[in-house]
Amino acid sequence: MPSGIVYEKIVVVTRHTDLEGLLERFSTRGRARFYIEQMGVSFAQYQSADTAQAQALKMLQAAIPRGVRVQYIEREFLPNYTFGPTDCVVVLGVDGLVVNVAKYLDKQPLVAINPSPGQIDGVLLPFPIWDVQRVLTNVVKGKFQTKKITLAQAQLNDGQVLHAVNDLFIGRKTHASARYSIELGRRTENQSSSGVIVSTGTGSTGWLKSIVTGAIGIASAYKTDEESEAVNTQFDGAAENLVFCVREPFVSKTSSAQIVHGRIDAGESLQIVSQMPQDGVIFSDGIEDDYLEFNSGAIAHISVAQKKVHLVVAAYN
Repeated sequence: MPSGIVYEKIVVVTRHTDLEGLLERFSTRGRARFYIEQMGVSFAQYQSADTAQAQALKMLQAAIPRGVRVQYIEREFLPNYTFGPTDCVVVLGVDGLVVNVAKYLDKQPLVAINPSPGQIDGVLLPFPIWDVQRVLTNVVKGKFQTKKITLAQAQLNDGQVLHAVNDLFIGRKTHASARYSIELGRRTENQSSSGVIVSTGTGSTGWLKSIVTGAIGIASAYKTDEESEAVNTQFDGAAENLVFCVREPFVSKTSSAQIVHGRIDAGESLQIVSQMPQDGVIFSDGIEDDYLEFNSGAIAHISVAQKKVHLVVAAYN
């Protein structure tokens, strides 16, 4: 390892731009343009985002410190890639790419670069592309500060484990009702629903908020004497707790709807036992292709994960 260098390798993770996705689908730029413009959408925005990503990648490549090895991988290869303990992981893309990468890491520093601050909000992207050389120079020397982000964890009774940066979904692949028993503390009941969402603080303004907003909006329609208030589901990404919501629970002779929302603190566990003969799944962060089978006999323990995401939030000389 070169003198003064803490990390032996920088692993740069990218994803295809929307334009690259169109080119894979339609083979040529002309066909892609025709399709987009026929839909009444400007093709220029696809070209602009693609150009910005390409320029940002060139800037990042030029900023790699001498003496440090570098490897580039695409998002789709993440499930089969093993990060080393001395890797520094750099994400160049949108916030969603940070989420995709983070759950595969184990204490490696995660440097998230915004390739186009004028187009991407970058809630999870602390560094603009024009600052990449300073950031990487200091990070590989260990001169940085991280924020530890809490992960959700689903562990099955057969030992399989799945982590989530934003949220876990426990339910069925299809729109058919998910059937399971749910247990929190000393309370337990059988349920039939559209599935259970478990959110971290990082994901609390996403899927969780949409579920709560919809539930409040529907409930307020049946209450003529009350006004609905703005929904605030947000809590800090480093908070040592999770929040769960049951989607569209159905009450019948065999199913109840008393445990539909709650908090899971560190050291606690939400237990869900599958009663689905087939199509039961658990997936995380909206990636449906990367899932655990959750069919009859499977027991899932949902909890705050012990491992954290080490997101770099400052680099200094």
